[in-house]
Amino acid sequence: MKHVALILSGSGRADGSEIHESVCALLALSQHDLPVRMYAPDIEQFRVMNHLSGRMTEESRNVLVEAARIARGNITPLSELQPKDVSAILLPGGIGAAANLWAYAQDGIRGEVEPEVYRVLTTAMRDQIPLGFICIAPVLGARIAHALGKSLTLTIGTDSNTAADIESLGCKHQLSNVSECVVDIENKVVSTAAYMSAKNIAECFSGISALVKEIKSMIS
Repeated sequence: MKHVALILSGSGRADGSEIHESVCALLALSQHDLPVRMYAPDIEQFRVMNHLSGRMTEESRNVLVEAARIARGNITPLSELQPKDVSAILLPGGIGAAANLWAYAQDGIRGEVEPEVYRVLTTAMRDQIPLGFICIAPVLGARIAHALGKSLTLTIGTDSNTAADIESLGCKHQLSNVSECVVDIENKVVSTAAYMSAKNIAECFSGISALVKEIKSMIS
């Protein structure tokens, strides 16, 4: 059986992958008996944050090395991911998804997508490999769709500014509550708000669990 790829962007919501969202995705995939492998680009982080003080530091850290903390060391460089070898691809949120995987945090919706992320996601979307976007990651989904001339239906919950960015990229934003996911059946894309709306990890898991259930239904 092909595996699901979970693409991470570091470790920690302020400069990498949101850890709760990543773990919730891993738990939901395990509950649905879907094998998973984790990947991350082998690049330097855009910034490094002290998660206790909330202040930026002068350190430099590698996205793949930091993501290995979540993966317990069992992680593969994104350059080795071939979309034809996976059954689906999931992306948790966190600032890393918006700053390390592409330059949305730095340059807005026209920001450059990291080359390996662009390769993997454009190929997967073009070939209709099921894609799951969590938290802020749906905006990246809209950016990839725009590059391919596609229009997706996505959600980030109820945040009007981020929803406007999705729609400015030619996609439709659908309002949702934290326990829901939005399914674009035609394009095999599922999205959920997670910590864009969630107040705790239980709420976060409810939407991610719903997303994984829909992804499983799309895997042939």
